[in-house]
Amino acid sequence: MSTPTPEESGAGSEPAPARRPQQRKQVLLRLDPLIHDALTRWAGDELRSANAQIEFLLRKALSDAGRLPRGAGAIPRRGRPPKEPGD
Repeated sequence: MSTPTPEESGAGSEPAPARRPQQRKQVLLRLDPLIHDALTRWAGDELRSANAQIEFLLRKALSDAGRLPRGAGAIPRRGRPPKEPGD
């Protein structure tokens, strides 16, 4: 059994610190090699990395299930920014 921390027990007079922008999480994912190959091919067809494809699919599944958190930001855009009009 573990002892609850002050944050868990509600003790302490200091307010909770303001939420900082969170960095992207790193996750170790074990996949069947055939699933990974299929995912990689699919990602290539859509000009994404395998990692971006996994995030895209997870976000879509969460959204379809009504479980995507309101505060979840958009998938970060990679690569060169779009050209400005008039350039």
